[in-house]
Amino acid sequence: MKKNLLCAAMLLASCSAFAAEQHPHWGYSGDNGPDNWAKLTPEFGACAGKNQTPVNLSGFVKADLKPLKFSYKTGGSQILNNGHTVQVVYDAGSNVVIDGVEYMLKQFHFNAPSENQIKGESFPLEGHFVHADKDGNLAVVTVMFKEGHENAALKDLWAHMPAKEGDKIALSPAFDAAKLFPKNHEYYRFSGSLTTPPCTEGVRWIVLKKPVFVSKAQIDAFRKVMGHDNNRPLQPINAREILE
Repeated sequence: MKKNLLCAAMLLASCSAFAAEQHPHWGYSGDNGPDNWAKLTPEFGACAGKNQTPVNLSGFVKADLKPLKFSYKTGGSQILNNGHTVQVVYDAGSNVVIDGVEYMLKQFHFNAPSENQIKGESFPLEGHFVHADKDGNLAVVTVMFKEGHENAALKDLWAHMPAKEGDKIALSPAFDAAKLFPKNHEYYRFSGSLTTPPCTEGVRWIVLKKPVFVSKAQIDAFRKVMGHDNNRPLQPINAREILE
């Protein structure tokens, strides 16, 4: 499990050429789509688990959620297109403290339309900021983007967005991920999984309540590069609680 979590933190579902060779191709439609992920290989078996992400956040349970403590530095050093998403690799030195545990920011990436929903509302874009603690346990902080005015931080990032799968572009100067966050850090919380194979469970999900704006042109630019929707369908909440 720890190996899968660490791989996901670095490059989503494939952290090495070896992994890419051994794992079957997966995608977002057809025979290799989400409905069949668990059948592609035993290593993807968790995709049929009971605590999967994304979910529709609803039926909230009141809880004493401690404030998030972000300590981010400017560290987005590379942007890449891996065919499943556009991802920014982050240098060491940035973290968030959740319940006294320090999680280091490894990378962040985007999904359009959003994977998670809030009270049944889907958003045109969702950002996942993937963190790992010293033992490889993951925490994903999620930012929702709502269509409106242009997002200045995304404008800088989109200017370097790789158009072709496999392309990587160095970011100079480095990118500051904190610029993509809303000022208000109130959040929902639940236990879930990776939203891509191997769908490993035990991931701590933090969904910020307040969305930030993104323009239609910026949404369209991302969709054009991806060439397809890259959101996994909603999964049952089952016995889980969504805390707020």
